[in-house]
Amino acid sequence: MAMTTATREGLVEAFLIEGGRPLSGTITPAGNKNAALPILAACLLTADPVTLENVPRIRDVEEMIELIAALGVEIEWLGPNTVRVWAADVTSTTLDPELCTRIRASILLAGPLLARFGGADVPPPGGDVIGRRRIDTHLMAFAALGAEVEVMAAARARGTTVIMNAACEPHVQDLCRLLTRMGVSIEGIGSNVLIITGCNELRGCTHRIGADHIEVASFIGLAAVTGGDLRIEDAAVEHLRAIRHSFRRLGVEIEVDGTSVRVPPNQELVIVDDIHDQVPKIDDGPWPMFPADLTSIAVALATQARGTVLIFEKMFENRLVFTDKLVSMGARIILCDPHRAVVNGPSRLYGYRMESPDIRAGMAMLMAALCAEGTSRIGNVGQIDRGYERIDERLRELGAQIERVEA
Repeated sequence: MAMTTATREGLVEAFLIEGGRPLSGTITPAGNKNAALPILAACLLTADPVTLENVPRIRDVEEMIELIAALGVEIEWLGPNTVRVWAADVTSTTLDPELCTRIRASILLAGPLLARFGGADVPPPGGDVIGRRRIDTHLMAFAALGAEVEVMAAARARGTTVIMNAACEPHVQDLCRLLTRMGVSIEGIGSNVLIITGCNELRGCTHRIGADHIEVASFIGLAAVTGGDLRIEDAAVEHLRAIRHSFRRLGVEIEVDGTSVRVPPNQELVIVDDIHDQVPKIDDGPWPMFPADLTSIAVALATQARGTVLIFEKMFENRLVFTDKLVSMGARIILCDPHRAVVNGPSRLYGYRMESPDIRAGMAMLMAALCAEGTSRIGNVGQIDRGYERIDERLRELGAQIERVEA
């Protein structure tokens, strides 16, 4: 198997980017990262083989597969983005501590292991350092069967489980659809109340992971700040309502054509003020509101729009700390506190040398570098690889001048 950006073990890499080139053409988003990880974990609920299509070939997925394989599960790539998981002979319920430190999603294996085998030894998970990311909710859920991960634990529980105030993001919906194919009865998919009737013996199936709406929005932002003409196919249009609304407030117009979207070229990005010329606010919230994972992208996009906007990220206290890198490039940003940043644009950005602290900040830096004058160098790109499949190759296909080098 050829080495991908997700499997470059031991390499420390950087991106060299020459800005000022519009990104144009057609692209198809990868499968949803946040769906792929719990869906891979859910495959442990059955002894039958499960075939997953449209699996994103990213670092987080590769490490999740390595973690699962270490339990004795048979895993085989059947194609570039198709994987078969066969957990007939699980030899251990103890997760590898070193592998767990690499990935936040390791905690997702606790529910399936508890449900099928009655116990699991799960070391503390790793992941992005964007603030406190406690697992108390998961632990309380296992005790009371009442939170996100126990959707999988409840899948094999006797009787009916009702989950109140359930997350309903697209990746949760996708997980529920997989479980129904495996034989679980789930009512209320897409709502905040899930009613789950467990099934003692789950069956194998074939499931296609939906498109990643976060990646779709990232490419919309990339096209908008570079002035390109970009068409995104299989764009998860049904999940873009709040994203389109917030991006429209930043002056981005998006055309919808069936299951595809188009970003028209050379848009004049103008921030839409609130009534009485008040400074507008873009803030995240529970689905179907604007996703927290896109607040970093919104900041980078706002640097190229005329006007002033407040970006309010409520979930993680360190998410917006990366904005000092954009300020060093020439952006006018005031970081009010760990959760709020005021952006005034448009700003002429200049190439800069920086390090990616997390997946979404890394994409925001890529956006800034691609519309900046001169050359930028982004280090620690393994963070970006965790969430975006072959991002440098795909950007080159759209006209970007970006090179991956050993740092």
